Amino acid sequence: MTVSRTICLGFLAVIAVGTVLLMMPFSTSSGTWNDLIVALFTSTSAVCVTGLSVVDPGTYFSFWGQLFIALLAQIGGLGYMTTTTFLILLIGRRFDLRQKIAIQQALDRPGMSGSAQVIRSIIATTLIFEITGVFLLLPAFVPQYGWSEGLWLAIFHSINAWNNAGFSLFKDNLISYQSSFLVVFTITGLIIFGGIGYQVILEAYIWLRDRIRHKKETLILSLDFKVATSTTIILLILGTITFFLIEIRNPQTFGSLGLVDQFLVAWFQSVTPRTAGFNTIDIGKMTTAGLFITIALMFIGASPGGTGGGMKTTTLRVLTSCTKTILQGKEEVLLYERKIAISLILKAVGVLVGSITTVILATILISLTDPKLDFIQILFEVVSAFATVGLSTGITASVSPAAKLVLIITMYIGRVGVLLLMSAILGDPRPTRIHYPEENLLVG
Repeated sequence: MTVSRTICLGFLAVIAVGTVLLMMPFSTSSGTWNDLIVALFTSTSAVCVTGLSVVDPGTYFSFWGQLFIALLAQIGGLGYMTTTTFLILLIGRRFDLRQKIAIQQALDRPGMSGSAQVIRSIIATTLIFEITGVFLLLPAFVPQYGWSEGLWLAIFHSINAWNNAGFSLFKDNLISYQSSFLVVFTITGLIIFGGIGYQVILEAYIWLRDRIRHKKETLILSLDFKVATSTTIILLILGTITFFLIEIRNPQTFGSLGLVDQFLVAWFQSVTPRTAGFNTIDIGKMTTAGLFITIALMFIGASPGGTGGGMKTTTLRVLTSCTKTILQGKEEVLLYERKIAISLILKAVGVLVGSITTVILATILISLTDPKLDFIQILFEVVSAFATVGLSTGITASVSPAAKLVLIITMYIGRVGVLLLMSAILGDPRPTRIHYPEENLLVG
């Protein structure tokens, strides 16, 4: 079995186990057997760290059901291979070459050396951020809900924020906390650091450590770090300004709020499409322009190696750099004075084409199964599912069973990745020694 098939089947296995657990009577608050579609949809949404839900998780599921959702989101955020490798390390076993190759592909690493240390660092980073998030959220939840329920709410939302899952136990998601600086900046901080990638966090830590110790030889930041951080910062700033300007006259979202709260909501709305799914306003009441900007941010998504989905920030930068190169009449694609390899450019193009194709097909299918829905609502739901975001205009629970199955498949494709899934189906690509003559073609 190829490495790509191992990863894809691994995610399917976790989804299947999660579905069985969520179907059990002890997982529902009513104490009855759960509906298969509800259990499958919720399990897929959790493992694919999406956050879309056809029921209210806070009232529909019991404590055990909510715990399973949190655990599935944790596994999905870490990734199947990372979780499996960590369990192997816990029991003291050594993993073979195939597992090292799987880790390399799952984490998009250039080499296989130091895989065990990387896994330990990822787990440690995850625990540090999630525990910090819990302590920061306690003052917001405990005074209102008490220690036991407040602690669980802090744990659940910290896990979902770090893993960019977006499940919430509140009926209105986080709308009640739209004015809370503590909740807004804790949740958005977890979302940003969770989605920016483990490699970026580790590089930042090593760089700061070297600077504090006044080492003469400090770490040279990688191209991944520079591209991921700069693109993330640009998108967050532009998103905040754009949402503020577009929605400020909408009384159902921003218009009725004070200036400070408007900036808080605009900031949160800029962060959450990348790709968490929490919301502090009613998404269904946003303007069409606001919904379209959200769709664009969701489609771009987070950074490689993080817990988010989407096309990825690095893919966006490679494609925009290609466009810039063509407009300038140059022949080499450069980023921060580094030449981008042709193989990476082709991969970026493949990701873009595969992503657009998946979104178009899913949108067409749901338009056929649910013709009464508005196009913008269907497109929003599909992009949210593919980019593993979890934001919704409110139609998730009301779509037909066939549409739910389409969204389930879309969430799965978005989580494992278009190229990895195609490799699993068609087999790992093999280089060819056959070269054909070159010929010009009219383009554009």
